[in-house]
Amino acid sequence: MKARRDVYQAIADPTRRAIIVLLSDGSYNVNSIAENFKVSRQAISLHVKILTDCGLVSVRQVGRDRFCEAHLDGLAEVSVWLNAFKQHWERRFDSLESYIAKVKRERDGKRKK
Repeated sequence: MKARRDVYQAIADPTRRAIIVLLSDGSYNVNSIAENFKVSRQAISLHVKILTDCGLVSVRQVGRDRFCEAHLDGLAEVSVWLNAFKQHWERRFDSLESYIAKVKRERDGKRKK
């Protein structure tokens, strides 16, 4: 059994990120997606396959066309993961802000003497 790809593999590639952005606006067939990129239709189909394997895109067949739709809920995992780093940097910036305020107080105290 082939291991399922994860969402991080999907967003690792700039073309796939751009496809996600495009599909967040609505459903597109593969040819319409390919028209937005300077790569072959086959390359776009491969990117769509990876996005499908990751659960970020679904493909439905309508006649001869394959329509792709985004499932952005799959990006929630990334948001949760990034949030931990956001909290880290907020603490670091708060610490820096406190340090700058302390240095200003010390500098202002020396000027008054």
